[in-house]
Amino acid sequence: MLAVCFGAAAYGQVHISTSRTSLVLDASEGQKLMMLYYGDRLSEDDVRNLKAAGAFNAEAYPAYGMSGASETALAVTHSDGNMSTDLIVDNVEISDKDGGKLAKICLKDKVYPFYVNVCYRTYPDSEVIETWSEIENREKKPVVLTEFYSGFLPLRRGDVWISHLYGSWANEAKLAQEPLMPGMKVIKNKDGVRNSHTAHSEVMFSLDGKPMENSGRVIGAALCYSGNYELKVDTDDSEYHRFFAGINPDNSSYRLASKEVFKTPELALTYSDEGMSGVSRNFHRWGRNHRIAHGDVPRKILLNSWEGVYFDINEAGMDQMMGDIASMGGELFVMDDGWFGVKYPRLTDNCALGDWGVDRNKLPGGVSALVKMAEDHGIRFGIWIEPEMTNTVSELYEKHPDWVIKAPKREPVTGRGGTQLVLDLSNPEVQDFIFSVVDDIMTANPEIDYIKWDANMNIANHGSQYLASDNQSHLYIEYHRGFAKVCDRIRAKYPDLVIQACASGGGRANYGVLPWFDEFWVSDNTDALQRVYMQWGTSYFFPAITMGSHISAAPNHQTSRTIPLKYRIDVAMSGRLGMEIQPKNMTQEEITLCRNAIAQYKQIRPVVQFGDIYRLVSPYDNLGVASLMYCTPEKDEAVFYWWKLEHFCNQHLPRVTMAGLDPDRNYKVVELNRIDSEPLPFEGAVFSGRFLMENGLEIPYTHKVDYHRQNDWASRVLYLEAL
Repeated sequence: MLAVCFGAAAYGQVHISTSRTSLVLDASEGQKLMMLYYGDRLSEDDVRNLKAAGAFNAEAYPAYGMSGASETALAVTHSDGNMSTDLIVDNVEISDKDGGKLAKICLKDKVYPFYVNVCYRTYPDSEVIETWSEIENREKKPVVLTEFYSGFLPLRRGDVWISHLYGSWANEAKLAQEPLMPGMKVIKNKDGVRNSHTAHSEVMFSLDGKPMENSGRVIGAALCYSGNYELKVDTDDSEYHRFFAGINPDNSSYRLASKEVFKTPELALTYSDEGMSGVSRNFHRWGRNHRIAHGDVPRKILLNSWEGVYFDINEAGMDQMMGDIASMGGELFVMDDGWFGVKYPRLTDNCALGDWGVDRNKLPGGVSALVKMAEDHGIRFGIWIEPEMTNTVSELYEKHPDWVIKAPKREPVTGRGGTQLVLDLSNPEVQDFIFSVVDDIMTANPEIDYIKWDANMNIANHGSQYLASDNQSHLYIEYHRGFAKVCDRIRAKYPDLVIQACASGGGRANYGVLPWFDEFWVSDNTDALQRVYMQWGTSYFFPAITMGSHISAAPNHQTSRTIPLKYRIDVAMSGRLGMEIQPKNMTQEEITLCRNAIAQYKQIRPVVQFGDIYRLVSPYDNLGVASLMYCTPEKDEAVFYWWKLEHFCNQHLPRVTMAGLDPDRNYKVVELNRIDSEPLPFEGAVFSGRFLMENGLEIPYTHKVDYHRQNDWASRVLYLEAL
């Protein structure tokens, strides 16, 4: 159990620490709350002498109106029109919280009865400190919040680099790394529903120059919010980069009623002197233990029907696919879109969302017959829904046109299929309906093991038919409050149900949804080469247990690239393994290869899904290869992945050294998913952890197979077991 220390030291200092990190504040009563330090764990002597050494000495939660031109975390228009806020420390409360500690520093405006609790929480089993604010209005009339960030952190200027993720549909989680320069760096989302396609609400700051994977001081920050966000780094003429993170305030000013409390989302902070992979390991451990539904439960190996049959759902086809995945050792079958619609059968993507009655022309026996089929095959059954959405062509829309998001006096703006609309989750009736979608399915079929929850549209036009005219700017916030209420109800009634967050692919890869969801769909793009890059970026903040990673067909349905099955398997096995393919179109040899891979994945599943990640060679370094590995915390097992990214005559790839092993233990090396006609030279050989980390193994650039099977792709998965 990690030692966690909270103490009010001399000079009003509050020391918030995990076993390896410290965050120090000056909370002197009647003064502004000041941030003094965040980084490596300090001794109490060092804490006492911080100011003498030269501390941050930056206001920990700066408010607008009394600080000149500086960026602020909070901006308020008081009930009398005053736009300035002047916060000072009123008191400090420290308490136990689920084995960790919770510190609340209460700030009060000098003049107005307006309060802000700046909160910090630690966890005993991870190097993460969460921070958030609780804004309370005790004035007699409403006040208006125009900025309400979750947290602020100063970073001493130097050779500081930021690493963040960006992309688009089918190209999510691409890695960008750049030095922080004078001016403003802004990372934002304004989608309204999904928030991780074009950018992510997580960043890393490398304090010692260009980012390194396994060395160097790095701070990580992850905003735990499912809606619109803004991360910004202001580099002004001071000695500091000033980092803010929170709900995006654009078009979201909030009228805070008298006696109402506005709680901002948590901002998770972590620090490591073991490089970016060190920060990733901290986030992964914290996520599995505290932020991911069923983070300690191994994920099943599944077959999803989407790329196999798309909307062509029928009983015979579902039964065939279930039998095929069961025969390969899979554990779950998921029926995707196309199973519902009575008045408007769901034959394509332009109708029936919201009408969750089974299409009996496709499925005469209903969902219950499919659940029974799965049971007969010895596997579990899962189903796709998109409960936050409807179509203009639907019985739901005909009955409840007032339930959709649309601007007053405007026609609704439609999305996918030319007919899709978003339901207004600020409306309690809509919340009840969305809960009933899940509840009705599960009540009728309690054996269902898995739900794929999709969300394929943004908030395209601003307006709520439910919210009052003077609260229209609350829409984005109230949508996600409603979403949280629905998810809370579902989890209260169905705590063991596995739920995947799919949102046009990777649109909901964030810690704001993961408390209710077990995993997310990384991308609708299943191309193995592009998945190396997307899953690499995703791994910076999210563990493998959250990353749905499927073996799909060749040519790939998104890129038309033809990649050998061995490579597709090796990439998929670095996440939560699944399949997205029509098995009846596979050859017997391909089925055998997949059956063997599934059996081997079951062997390494605990290492991959619960192990510590060490990224070794980045695909973004353009060295022609990418490599990473997972090690158990006990360092008695490890899995090493190596993927060749390009193929040229007389090319020279780097020899990859490993990481995370015990230098004084010996490891036996075994190749998984082998297709070569003869074993690798080191197959079954034993090496010390020190040798593997200092020298590595020479990986052949090609596979030794029959001439007519040769191609330009190569990949390897090695299993290491300590003797």
